[in-house]
Amino acid sequence: IKDRGPGFRGVKFPPGAGGKYLPMFGDGETKVSLTANPSHLETVDPVLEGIVRAKQDLLNKGEDGFTVLPVLLHGDAAFAGQGVVAETLNLAMLRGYRTGGTVHVVINNQVGFTTAPEHARSSQYATDVAKIIEAPVFHVNGDDPEAACWVAKLAVDYRERFHKDVVIDLICYRRRGHNEGDDPSITQPLMYDVIDKKRSVRKTYTEALIGRGDISLEEAETALRDFSSQLEHVFNEVRELEKHPVKASPSVESRQQIPAQVPTAIDRKTIERIGDAFVNLPEGFTPHPRVKPVLERRYKMSREGNVDWAFAELIAFGSLAMDGRLVRLAGQDSRRGTFTQRHAVLIDRKTGEEYAPLQHLSPDQGRVMIYDSALSEYAAVGFEYGYSVANSEALVMWEAQFGDFVNGAQTVIDEYISSGEAKWGQVSDVVLLLPHGHEGQGPDHTSGRIERFLQLCAEHSMTVTMPSTPANYFHLLRRHALDGVNRPLIVFTPKSMLRNKAVVSQLEDFTGDSKFLSVIDDAEVDPEKVTKVILTSGKLYWELRAERAKRDRFDVALVRIEQYYPLPKDKLRAAMARYTKAERVVWAQEEPENQGAWPFLGLNLPRRLPDAFPKPLDLVARRPMAAPATGSSKVHEVEQKALIAKAFE
Repeated sequence: IKDRGPGFRGVKFPPGAGGKYLPMFGDGETKVSLTANPSHLETVDPVLEGIVRAKQDLLNKGEDGFTVLPVLLHGDAAFAGQGVVAETLNLAMLRGYRTGGTVHVVINNQVGFTTAPEHARSSQYATDVAKIIEAPVFHVNGDDPEAACWVAKLAVDYRERFHKDVVIDLICYRRRGHNEGDDPSITQPLMYDVIDKKRSVRKTYTEALIGRGDISLEEAETALRDFSSQLEHVFNEVRELEKHPVKASPSVESRQQIPAQVPTAIDRKTIERIGDAFVNLPEGFTPHPRVKPVLERRYKMSREGNVDWAFAELIAFGSLAMDGRLVRLAGQDSRRGTFTQRHAVLIDRKTGEEYAPLQHLSPDQGRVMIYDSALSEYAAVGFEYGYSVANSEALVMWEAQFGDFVNGAQTVIDEYISSGEAKWGQVSDVVLLLPHGHEGQGPDHTSGRIERFLQLCAEHSMTVTMPSTPANYFHLLRRHALDGVNRPLIVFTPKSMLRNKAVVSQLEDFTGDSKFLSVIDDAEVDPEKVTKVILTSGKLYWELRAERAKRDRFDVALVRIEQYYPLPKDKLRAAMARYTKAERVVWAQEEPENQGAWPFLGLNLPRRLPDAFPKPLDLVARRPMAAPATGSSKVHEVEQKALIAKAFE
C-alpha cells in the first residue's frame, strides 16, 4: 500500500493509503484502502462506514451487492470505552447507514496503555458492547496463527451471507510498552514477568511447521533472511531521508483547488417542475391534512413567487438532482424538518406508505436521499464526512436538530472537517446545517456556536455562512455543489425566519443572472445621507430593518455579511466605499460579546481591510456570558429589545 506522499502532517501512521492486494495463489486482485485517522481513538469508525456506504451507493447494486467490505481495527480498551463505538454499531442496520456488515477486529492486548481491564470496563469481555446489535463475537488465541486465520475466514463468510456486523476478539499481548518505548513492568509487573518468558509467535509457529514437516529448517531460515532484508532495506531508506534538512511545513493553501465561477441560477421551468412534484402525488395517496396546504402553497410559489426558505431549499435539491447530482441529507427529524417546514418525504395518512416527490422529477435525474438519523451527533457527522470524502460529486449534508447539539460531534469537527486537508490532504465538501438564533428558547436551543467554527478557520479550511434570504441559501447550496472545490460548508440556518412573511424571495432571484451574494448591501437608503453603517447577519437584520422603518432612521445603512469565512474582502470594501459620510461603523449581533462572529470579525476586519475599516468597529451585542443565552423567555425579550434599541443610538 502506498501512502499519500511527503508533506502531510500528523503523527505516525494516520495518513490514508491505497493499493491492490494480489493473492499468492490464483488470479484477481482486491483494491484495498486505509482510511486516514487521527490519534483520537475510534473516531475513524463512522468515517469509514460513510466512505464505504458512498462507494456502495456509487456502485448502485442495492442491498444484495455489498461488495465493499469495511474492516475496523480496534483496541480492547477503546472498543469498550469510547462511546462512538456504540453509536457506530447502532447505525449498522439503519436504512440510511447500512453497509452490509462490518468485520471488527479487536486487538486485545489486555491492557489500555497502563490501565488494567478491571479499571477500564465493567463487562467481562471487551467486546460485550457488540451485544447491542447481537453481533457474533469470535474469541481467538493470538498465539495460534492458524486459528486466527480460520476465524477471519469465518467472520468474512458470516458477513457475506447475513450482511451483518461480526467481531473477532484477538486475545494477545503487547510485548513492549505503549508506542514501543514505555516500560510496562511499572504498572503490570506480574503480566510482564510472564510475557518476558514467552517465546515469539514466529518462533513457536515456525517450530510447529517444521515439526509437522510442512517446511524444512532451510526454508524457514531463508524466509526469515528475506523478511529481515526487506525491513533493513526500508530502514536504510528512512535513515537516508533523515539526512535532509527539515523545512517548515508549508500552508495547505499552496496546493488547494481554486473555486470556479459557476452559474447557479436556473430557469422557470425547472422551478415549476419541482412545484408540480409536490402536488402530482401517486393515485390514491393521501397526504396529512396539515401537510396538504403546504404542498399546494409550494405549487403556487413555483408560479407566483414569494418563495419561502423550505421551498427554496427543495428547489436547490431538486435542480441539482435534475442535473444528475446525488443529493444526500441526514439528520434528526430531517425528512419532516425539526420545525415542521421541510416535508421532503411524505407519509400517506391512511396507509403509512412513504413518497419522496424529489425522486420523481425526471427519468435520468440523480438520486435524492433524505434520511432521519439516529439520535447521535458524533457518529452521524463522522458518517456524512466519510460519505463526502468518497463521493465528491454529491451534495452531502448533515443537519442538527438545533445547532446547539453539533458540539456532540466536536471531535469530528476538530480532527476531520477543519483540519483533514491540512493534515492528510484529504478533502471533503460535507455541509453542516445548524439552526441558530436567539428566540427565547433557552441556552440549549439557541446557538450553533459560530465562534467555535470561526476559531478553526485558516488556510481556507472551510466556508462559514449565515444567509438571510431563501434565494441566497439556494444559490449557496448550488455554488457549493458545482464550483469544483471540495471544502466543508457550515451554514447557520434560521428557525423563526422559516415563517417570517418578510423573508421570501421572488422567482427572478433564482433565475437569470442571480447568484450567491457574500455581502448584501442596503438598497433602501441614499448613501449620501448615511451617517451610520450597521454590519449584521441573519435574523437580526430583519428585526433591525423593521425597527429602522418604525423609527424612520434611513440615515442608518444595514449591510449584511452572508459569508464570514473566507472573508469577502472585495465585496466588503465595495460596500463600505459607498458610505463616505458615515461617522460610525457598528457590528450588531444577537450573541453575547464573547460569542458569535464578533471575536473573529472584530479582529479581522480592521486587520485585513484597514482601508475599509480604518477605525475599530463599535459593538452591539449581549454582555459576555458563559452560556449562550438566558433561560427565561421574558428576560430574552427585554434583552432583545434593548439590543435593537442600542443599535440605533
